[in-house]
Amino acid sequence: MNSKKKISLSDYLKKKNVKRFSLFFAIAFVFLIFSKLSNDYKQTLKLKVNLVNTEDEILIQNDSSNIIDAYVEAKGFSLIPFLFKNSTEIVLDAKTNVISKPNLYVFDVQKHQFLIEGQLGKSYKVLSLLPDTLNISYSKSASKVVPIVLNSTINYAVGYDIKGNFNFNLDSVKVVGSSIEVDKINKLTTESLVLKDIKRDITENVKIDISEFENIQVFPKSIEVSAEVTRFTEGTIEVPVTITNKPKDVIINYFPKAVTLSYYVDLENYNLIKASDFIIECNYTDVKEGQTYFIPKIVEKPKFIKRTSIKQKRIDFIKL
Repeated sequence: MNSKKKISLSDYLKKKNVKRFSLFFAIAFVFLIFSKLSNDYKQTLKLKVNLVNTEDEILIQNDSSNIIDAYVEAKGFSLIPFLFKNSTEIVLDAKTNVISKPNLYVFDVQKHQFLIEGQLGKSYKVLSLLPDTLNISYSKSASKVVPIVLNSTINYAVGYDIKGNFNFNLDSVKVVGSSIEVDKINKLTTESLVLKDIKRDITENVKIDISEFENIQVFPKSIEVSAEVTRFTEGTIEVPVTITNKPKDVIINYFPKAVTLSYYVDLENYNLIKASDFIIECNYTDVKEGQTYFIPKIVEKPKFIKRTSIKQKRIDFIKL
């Protein structure tokens, strides 16, 4: 019995010593890593150039030549990310950081070292940069400005309608692409705007539809559509009929002399409507041989009225 207890105790102490040794070893290894990473190291970083704020028609040739080799000095901690990737990105402004030439942007690398250092951060000390000058090639696409047409299906709640017309924050967009495709486009429509049971003002962002075209870009890609929605009502009014283009030597009598006109208008303008706001004419030259009636037509009405109709569809006449 005693010998078994001694063996068990001996095994326990051995295991405990192993665990203790492993813990000390791990701690020592961590301190070693931290010590190494706290040292300064020199390394070449590849900086990919991202050119922003270019014109919409510009297509940058993203090839291997748009790279700056930056030889830097930094702590090991700062260089850890570059164990997993061999490059990082710097952003250049086409309006302020480069010189524009035909099919070429020229970036003076040495002159803009401070810009590169600023984007890398304070952890990196730039020792040298190559090349001295970076040439960024580009091509230019065809472009033109075209109008926008709203594609919409809107159902208003009973007694409501749009007052006036839809408003766009932009009435046109720029189309960019190959000259063959761009030349085909004279206008663009929006993607379908479908709204139901509308009784409040409309404000929607709608994308421009370019699904029918290949290799085309549009700027901007969407527009804001707005409209005022309000209550509407119907009204009726008696409006006199005017005969036009009647020869002076022709005498006629016609009936009725006035017609009943119905209209659809917003409540705000309902009480402003008067007969003199409308002109209803019958054109004598429209009368065919043997015909004894006119077709009355509305030739003038207030712009804010949505729709109109004449109750009497014909005006009878006789020659005297």
